[in-house]
Amino acid sequence: MVVPRRGISVRRRLLQLVLLHTAWEVGSSQLHYSVLEESQHGTFVGRIAQDLGLQVSELVPRMFRVVSKGHGDYFEVNLQNGVLFVNSQIDREELCAKSPVCAIHLEVIVDKPLRVFHVEVEIADINDNAPFFTAKEESLFILESRTVGSFFPLEGALDADVGINAQLNYQLSPNEHFMLDFQKSGDNSLGFIIKKSLDREDIPVHRLLLTAFDGGQPVQTGTVHLVITVLDVNDNPPVFSQPVYKIQMLENASNGTLVAKINATDLDEGINKEISYSIRSVTPPKLSTIFKIDPSTGQIRLNGELDYEDTNSYEIRAEATDKGGYPLSGHCKVLIDILDMNDNVPEMLVTFLLVPVPEDSSLGMEVALISISDKDSGANGQVNCSLWPPRLPFKLVSTFKNYFSLTLVEPLDREQVAEYRMVVMVRDEGTPPLSASSTLVVPIGDVNDNAPIFAQPIYTVFVKENNPPGAHIFTVSASDPDVAENALVSYWLDEKLWPLSSYISVHSESGKLYALQPLDYEELKLLEFQVRAKDAGLPSLCGNVTIQVFVLDENDNVPAVSGLAEDTPILLKVPVAAGHVVGKIYALDADSGYNAWLRYELHDASSGSWRVGLYSGEISATRALEEAEGSNIQSLLVLVKDHGKPVLSTTATFSVSLVPSAQAAQSDARLSRTGGSIKPLADTANLYLIIAICSVSSLFLLVILVYVALRCQSQAKEAMVYGPGTATLVCASEVGSWSYSNRHSHILAGVSGEAGAKNDLMVFSPSIPVSVENGKQQDLLCVTVSDTVLKLLL
Repeated sequence: MVVPRRGISVRRRLLQLVLLHTAWEVGSSQLHYSVLEESQHGTFVGRIAQDLGLQVSELVPRMFRVVSKGHGDYFEVNLQNGVLFVNSQIDREELCAKSPVCAIHLEVIVDKPLRVFHVEVEIADINDNAPFFTAKEESLFILESRTVGSFFPLEGALDADVGINAQLNYQLSPNEHFMLDFQKSGDNSLGFIIKKSLDREDIPVHRLLLTAFDGGQPVQTGTVHLVITVLDVNDNPPVFSQPVYKIQMLENASNGTLVAKINATDLDEGINKEISYSIRSVTPPKLSTIFKIDPSTGQIRLNGELDYEDTNSYEIRAEATDKGGYPLSGHCKVLIDILDMNDNVPEMLVTFLLVPVPEDSSLGMEVALISISDKDSGANGQVNCSLWPPRLPFKLVSTFKNYFSLTLVEPLDREQVAEYRMVVMVRDEGTPPLSASSTLVVPIGDVNDNAPIFAQPIYTVFVKENNPPGAHIFTVSASDPDVAENALVSYWLDEKLWPLSSYISVHSESGKLYALQPLDYEELKLLEFQVRAKDAGLPSLCGNVTIQVFVLDENDNVPAVSGLAEDTPILLKVPVAAGHVVGKIYALDADSGYNAWLRYELHDASSGSWRVGLYSGEISATRALEEAEGSNIQSLLVLVKDHGKPVLSTTATFSVSLVPSAQAAQSDARLSRTGGSIKPLADTANLYLIIAICSVSSLFLLVILVYVALRCQSQAKEAMVYGPGTATLVCASEVGSWSYSNRHSHILAGVSGEAGAKNDLMVFSPSIPVSVENGKQQDLLCVTVSDTVLKLLL
């Protein structure tokens, strides 16, 4: 510390003062320094970094900074060595007036982690102000009849310093009639006493010099000239009823309020008894006009506005003077104490605010620092701080006196609450209490803590076969409650189990699914795969959904008659009875359902001798044929049609020759050797084709009832698992009947499952979503039945 140029004794005293105030108090969180006022720029105050336990090398990285609340930049810290020094001269009297303790509070803030230290620098007074009197000359009038020992009060000097620098002593210039009387105890009464009788004829006027000395080093002095006029005759001065009046007033007292009524009496008679009151002085002098007195009544009234925070006490020196030819005076003091009123609203300042707050922030993190102040005193200056609304993941923690930190006490979730608006309310303990509030907005920063999710775990899509390459068949969409890149979702196919790139593709941004090639129901009936969704956060999170693509059959295959040999006629012996079945045509259709349900018709409906079963393909005679009609070969053209839209058909030629009985035996033997596809009525199983179709319809209704019962018992929906194997897809078409395809199905699944044909009956609920093509929604109800079950049924 640099010591001003005041002498060796001053240096010793200041050294002791510095050693006393720079030591840490045990258990205190405040650092205390002391520095002299008027110290020059650069004056050493203390090694603040070392005293706070900080390394000099970390001051800059941790953004070491010093904040002085409301007192300007009187101090700075050298970040190169961690020394606190004086930045600008400090006038203690201007800063703290007559306050016995003058200190500047500093906040030292460092980041990473955030810490706040409180440093108090006491401004030590130096003797830089000389005592002064309010007037350079004071006139006194004293009757010559006053006795030895009579006391006459004098107006004391004032000193802007404090402590020992403001402790005054007085000295009166040497004379033989008066002696100084100064009592340091009590009210510091100052005056002089007559030590020798006065004689106006000898000395009518006495001129003395009163000198005031302060207790500082070096000593400062001030003087006033006393002009004492010796009066004659009127020897009884006015006397006040009490020498000191003590008054208490509220600071909100209105202008004109009666402060006090002083009263003095005079033992003289006549005009010498009439008294006039006046105010000689008011301390502090700058407020000398704030009071006025009625000269006749002695009533002192308020002539302005009081402010406890500016001045909390006044001293009025009043005088009572009689109206004698040589007026005499009496004196008294009026001491006024101002009582504090709760007239200052608490003030709040947010000195630090960390926003946005990441939602994964640890508990106990300080989000904001708040300082509270109230200019009032006592209970009026004591404040409480609270948050509204009460249910918040934050709370206020008192750190030092009226300093609070907003601390995180509960986990955050931005997806639940993206921003907190809170009101910080401060309230003092005055009567009535005053309060203030400030709104804090704390946004929550997003972290990637939510994976993309789909609306449902499985989607079922129906696509007609023979679709154009690149056709859009479905769109998947996943949502992510995060924001920005954490919610930016991209899609791709999971091909770990099955290579799907030749069948299906997905647009990475839109989630649209495309069929890369035409699908053939006769080759592929089901594609089951997974689409994954990934966000763009760090690290990224994924979700997946299962897609089941069912290929719907179209009538794209013409019925085919198998193994028919036109050059091998059927030889029948005559006679032939009406209704006699002579053979049956076998035809197959590679399609499924109604597209594979065949019907048979004669091309020439006028062939009166023969007819063909509409669905059985059995050819029978419509009338009895006699032997007379033998050796006639009749060719029948049979038209085979399916039930698809449009209808596809083919033709088959059936030749019948009637021969005598002897030739019929030979033709039967030859027919058995040819192995042709036109067979006799012995193949009785095919007669029940219609019965089988009706059985399938009945079985379907039974399965639907069982399925509904199972759905009512189970809450969870089980996803179907397929593997490569054989199955038959049986669908209810828009016509309303049932059919089946005897062709084996190929099912390609993107999830693991048992290979081979299924031995159970699987039903897809009518509530499953279906694809929309050509602007029409396809409402289908499908049953997959194993080949073994169908064979048993048919």
